[in-house]
Amino acid sequence: MRLREWLEENEPSFPYLDALPAAATARAAQPTAETEPELAPATTSWPAQQGDLYGEFINFRSLQHAPVNEQGVVFLFGMIAHDLGFVIDRVQTGYPDCEAKRRVKGGRGYERVRIEFEFRSSNFNHRPEGCDLIVCWEHNWSECPLEVLELRSAIRSLSDEPR
Repeated sequence: MRLREWLEENEPSFPYLDALPAAATARAAQPTAETEPELAPATTSWPAQQGDLYGEFINFRSLQHAPVNEQGVVFLFGMIAHDLGFVIDRVQTGYPDCEAKRRVKGGRGYERVRIEFEFRSSNFNHRPEGCDLIVCWEHNWSECPLEVLELRSAIRSLSDEPR
């Protein structure tokens, strides 16, 4: 990640440097004179105090945290729809949530696709015949009768591309 490399060279005291991808490994190999407070191990969890919960750090483009609800999935899909070959026709509050077109293999045109957004694929509770694709953060429904696009996996392939 170019930002991490620049910060290590120019602003090594940046307080969130260790939260950036691969930063913990690089910094652990080169201890500095100024030690930052150690973060709690991932196995430690604390009770929520204020009720505002954030997803895991993903540091993907302008989204720092993973989605924690359907609205986060809608936002993230909007961020990467073009990268994934989608053209959005409309987004609505009714079922299905979105009508779009997606580029078909070979780049020979587009096909219509009706999309339902869910945080987890297993949250889908509609008639399958009204939808072509579930877009979710986590695909956890092995018997799903529809095609599923899991954004958690999709952004991995986009993370390494230049922005």
